[in-house]
Amino acid sequence: MSSWPRPSLAEVILRGTCPRCGQGKIFRGLLGVVDRCPVCSLDLRGSDTGDGPAVLVILGLGAVIMLLVFWVEFRFEPPWWLHVLLWVPITFGLGVWMLRVLKTWLIALQYEHRSTALDDE
Repeated sequence: MSSWPRPSLAEVILRGTCPRCGQGKIFRGLLGVVDRCPVCSLDLRGSDTGDGPAVLVILGLGAVIMLLVFWVEFRFEPPWWLHVLLWVPITFGLGVWMLRVLKTWLIALQYEHRSTALDDE
């Protein structure tokens, strides 16, 4: 077993850090997962989040955004171009943020339950 202090799941998820040490960033770019933690060298190549986060983001965020779009349309009746200026950046920004949070959560759960090839030397 490792001698790394155990970070809380919430801390790991919100900061997007390694589930073992809680310090190293696990993302390369917007959504790419690094091969190894730069701090503790945890091998993250075995993590497999699959399409789970994408499905949750599409269904969850899509439903919330559409409810807000309809509410804004019927309440304020803005022109179509204002809808585009408002909803495209909001949807993209929230979508990327939610994907990062959900990917981190799944990687942390895989590490915690040792359900993948993530090493813990």
